[in-house]
This record gives sequence, C-alpha cells and structure tokens, in this order.
Amino acid sequence: MLMVIEDHGLVKPYVIMHAGAESSWEIFDKDFKNFRSLPTIPSSDYCFFHSDKETISVGTQLIVIGREIEGIVVFRYELENNKWFRGPSMITPRVMYGSASDGKTVFFAGGIQMDDNGNPIVVRTVEKYNADTKMWTMIYGMHKSRKFSSGCFLRGKFYVLSGRNENDKHLTCGERYDEATNSWELIPGMLKDINFITSSQAPPLIAVVDDNLYLLEISLNELRIYDINTNVWKKLGSVPVSANAVFGWGVTFKSMGDRLLVVGTSHSWSRTTVFYSCQRSPYVEEQHWEELKYWCDDTELPRFIHNCCVMFA
Repeated sequence: MLMVIEDHGLVKPYVIMHAGAESSWEIFDKDFKNFRSLPTIPSSDYCFFHSDKETISVGTQLIVIGREIEGIVVFRYELENNKWFRGPSMITPRVMYGSASDGKTVFFAGGIQMDDNGNPIVVRTVEKYNADTKMWTMIYGMHKSRKFSSGCFLRGKFYVLSGRNENDKHLTCGERYDEATNSWELIPGMLKDINFITSSQAPPLIAVVDDNLYLLEISLNELRIYDINTNVWKKLGSVPVSANAVFGWGVTFKSMGDRLLVVGTSHSWSRTTVFYSCQRSPYVEEQHWEELKYWCDDTELPRFIHNCCVMFA
C-alpha cells in the first residue's frame, strides 16, 4: 500500500518527536491534531535510554543512533510493519555527525568516533544508508574533520554546514558533495556572518523548502535564507521562539512539505512550549508565522524536544 501511495505522489508529512529518557517516540500529523506512540525500542540498556540519541527518517524508516554500554548502536523503525529492528550497524560507528536524507538514501558525515584505545576522535569520513537494501556504503571523505555539524540536501547535492573541528573551534565553512562525481567542494565562509554565542551551542538549525535553504540564527532568534549564488544569508525577520535561551538545544526547526516548522519556548514570561509554522516567502522582509494551537487535546507539551524529524508517507 505504501508503495502505491508513493508512486502516486500522495505522501503527507508526519512529524516524529521524542521527549527524552524512556519515553517513546510519537508520530503526529502535520496539524498536530492527532498522534500515536510508536512501540518501545527493543533495548534494555540503561545507557541507551539515558544518553543522547540522534534521529533521522529515510523513506518510511526511522533511524535512531545511540550508545549502549558496549558501543554505538543503530535501531530502525519500519512504518509498514510498525516494528523496531536492531541494525544494521554503521561501517564506522560515530555520533554527533551531520546528516540528511533524500528519498531512500541518507548520508552521515563526520562526527565523533572512538579509536582503538577508546579515545574520541573527530572524523571526516562519510557513509550512506539505503533504506531499500538496508546496507551502508562508504563514500569519499570531506575536506574537513567536523563534529556537531548540520546536513541538508539542496538542489540535488548533499551539504554539510559548520560544526567544530578537532580543536573544538567553530567552522564557518561548508562543504557540498556531488554524488555523480563522488567529490566534495569546500565552501569558505558559508556561515561567516553567523554568531556563535558559546562553544557548546547546538549545530546550525537549518531546513530546506522548495530548494531554498533556511536557517534559524540562534543568537538573534532570526530567520535567514541562503543565496547559493552569492554565498550570503538574507534576513527574513524574527522567529517566535526563544532559541537563544538554551543555545539552540531542544528547539525544532524543520521543513514540513511546503512549510517551515519551529517548536520551542515562547518569548513570554511563562516560557511555555509553542508550535508555529509558516508558508515561507523568500521575497518578503518578515514572514507570517501561524501558531498551531490544537496540539492533540489534553496532551502535555514537552518542554524540551530531544529528537525530531519529518517523515513523508
């Protein structure tokens, strides 16, 4: 049935979120009027449930990468089976990478890997996972080693933005991967105008809508759009969440079909969690954000979003 829906272009965006610890992942419709909880991940490892995890969707699979006592582990949830599976493991297991999916393929670039002595090292290695074959493949490495970076697909190419190097210094450069030539192009100064307010702030909050790259500038709570031809970011007004209050952590900024989605604490004194979306327009100075007030009646709002991704199914 899913294949028929995909073939006819009838897919819809669903938002998958995780509020941390032993709570389950939950899947919401795009209006946040309905949701259901996913089955519990089949791990009994205390370390896995109480340490950081990273989540991305590829096709109708949800990939969750975290750490058990024995090392880094991969779990995948298959929507058509409504079931979790362990593995397959990455070729070069790592965390804190930059990632992005395109159709049935997802790329993982850089991150932190453990060497043979158990010491963390920042890497430039890249691998991709295919949802159909359930296999990992190594591809050519980046120019720069980087951790805590962000990834996206823009106009058919995989981009990796910013991050920190092996000396824990912020990188303002980006890189662009062309799968046809299996090569990387360094983009100097791609984030040269972005403020880094602390060494421990979150990776860049980015989203792509209609082949336009948007960024939530954490220090200013400001929306920006990237001009791929001039390597310059244009300001598009403020964003109705306080991303700077937690240095970008716990804030969701995603593309949801033809809209941008942002979830975070409000600017008000109450600091309640708010959900906003906007029908973006790169040609106006200030975007119009609409608050999503439905939020699945009687469901408590999470104060901190640990993981979030958008699946089209």
